[in-house]
Amino acid sequence: MRVHEDRTERADGTPGLYGWVEKPPSALIVPLDGDGVWLVQQFRHPVGERFWEFPQGAWEDAPEADAEALARGELAEETGLRAARMEALGRLYFAYGLSNQPVDVWRATGLEPGPQALEHTEHDLVARRFARAEVERMVGANEIRDAASVAAWHLATTRP
Repeated sequence: MRVHEDRTERADGTPGLYGWVEKPPSALIVPLDGDGVWLVQQFRHPVGERFWEFPQGAWEDAPEADAEALARGELAEETGLRAARMEALGRLYFAYGLSNQPVDVWRATGLEPGPQALEHTEHDLVARRFARAEVERMVGANEIRDAASVAAWHLATTRP
């Protein structure tokens, strides 16, 4: 991660300063299992709460990693699931007013269980299967507050 402060010049010629964070590409996976969907819950330090969201992450030590390999790795790490099929649904940005970090969204199907491989910082992460209708309800009730997860759910459920 790098923090930047860029000196800029506005269209009217006045100087400006723009702060932003540079981070490597990430993956977000929507794991669909028949009529179920897998979510993970973890503590998010900046807001001081635990939230349900889709498995997601980046490989800071391998920023040039293949996008599908990253997605498969994050899915297995956080949930223990291995996917027979991974479909790329699109590229989003977490917060392009604050960071250049892209997130590639994947739909994972043909899921098989396996062992989780959580990082030390994820020791309290919980993975759980929900009915699709329950995830839809959670999104509509604003219980899933991760913007990328909400957008990914839309992509995963509206694309054939």
